[in-house]
Amino acid sequence: QVQLVETGGGLVQAGGSLRLSCVDFGRTFSTYSVSWFRQAPGKEREFVAAIKWNFEDGVYADSVKGRFTISRDDAKNMVYLQMNSLKPEDTAVYYCAARAGRVLTTSRYDYWGQGTQVTVSS
Repeated sequence: QVQLVETGGGLVQAGGSLRLSCVDFGRTFSTYSVSWFRQAPGKEREFVAAIKWNFEDGVYADSVKGRFTISRDDAKNMVYLQMNSLKPEDTAVYYCAARAGRVLTTSRYDYWGQGTQVTVSS
């Protein structure tokens, strides 16, 4: 059973960096595709980045391409989201999600974490 917990959120100034972590306490998601989504107040949840189970290159939303990097360490059951050059519009709750099979940029994932708040001040 996949059990996801996100950490690493916080308050940062515009232009700064944060690294989010997603751990699978179920220790099963080495064969899952894992994605990050985010949801800002009053907005729908949106796709941010994803990485497939076989370590293919990450997939990114246009809004974060070149600034965010997704990576995974299956030996540690971890997926990371390195966020650089943060902007106020990146402020949101960030969620880790996992599913068996291919990456999707929609919310059709089987497992979700509880989310971690990222706030970028101007």
